[in-house]
Amino acid sequence: MEPYVNGFVETPAGLVPRVRTTLLGSDIRETIVTRIGFGRSDFKVIPGLYCVGNPTPQSPVLVTANYKLTFDAVRKELGGLNVWILVADTRGINVWCAAGKDLFSTEEMIISVRSARLDEIISHREIILPQLGAPGVAAHKVRKGCGFKVIYGPIRAEDLPRFFKRGNKTDEAMRMVSFPIKDRAVLIPVEIFLLSKLLAITALASFVLSGFGPDFFSFSAAWTRGLGAVCATIFGILSGCAVVPLALNKLPWREFWPKGALTGAVAGIICALLFSGTLGYLESTALVLWTIAVSSYLAMNFTGSTPYTSPSGVESEMRRGIPIQAGTALLAITLWMIAPFTG
Repeated sequence: MEPYVNGFVETPAGLVPRVRTTLLGSDIRETIVTRIGFGRSDFKVIPGLYCVGNPTPQSPVLVTANYKLTFDAVRKELGGLNVWILVADTRGINVWCAAGKDLFSTEEMIISVRSARLDEIISHREIILPQLGAPGVAAHKVRKGCGFKVIYGPIRAEDLPRFFKRGNKTDEAMRMVSFPIKDRAVLIPVEIFLLSKLLAITALASFVLSGFGPDFFSFSAAWTRGLGAVCATIFGILSGCAVVPLALNKLPWREFWPKGALTGAVAGIICALLFSGTLGYLESTALVLWTIAVSSYLAMNFTGSTPYTSPSGVESEMRRGIPIQAGTALLAITLWMIAPFTG
């Protein structure tokens, strides 16, 4: 039995697991590990019906995804309440992303309701869906398919208690999408972690390519120049993956690739100044250009994590940004390779 289950409630359709509303130490450790990037693809809850407290046939039914971070975010806000929780099979993906991938969908809602035999347990015919799941669900088709009316709840789980007190009604604040700095900050560790292998490969290539020169290959140059190239890559990663999300609303332009280019330019200049005593003008220019390209490209990763963009906006941004990033990176590599032959 999972640690978050602390008993069962008997229903006409069988026993339903009752889950804790207080996160255990193991839950917190798992969350930290997942936020860093380990095991994200398998951080799932078994789909099906759960509950908190001692719900009755009249108690509300919340629908959520089987991504455990989402499941934990919902249950920890339900302390002191009696609520059914219907966990849909979204393949371990959060509600917003699952709705976009057609996993938190009309069909999945119908299947989940029928599989849980909800009509045998609940006297009313209403299910409460998170508002961010709306793009994937046609409410009228759900009602036709399983007989349950869809009510859209608040965007954030923390508003659920107030939502219930208002008689299952949202207000404007509950429907407002925000992206505060704390939400942006939690995205940083996993973005950096996912680049660890690529950084190792890039570092190796940097040291090898930096050694080529008039004497064919120099281990001394490989170390001296390679260290600058690796630092420029790290500066670009930190600029695109950390500075951009943290300063998102302070940076000019709506699109992400120029935001990343701007922070990358600042980071690249700082990096070039750090190595100004050992590198020449062409090499310093290459470092700045490389940092700009890396930062700009990585900044675009956040287009799918924010309410700032739409799918069409993301495609449009990529069409404009990627050719510029590729050209900048190619120019940086070219300058870096010819620099030893111009001294």
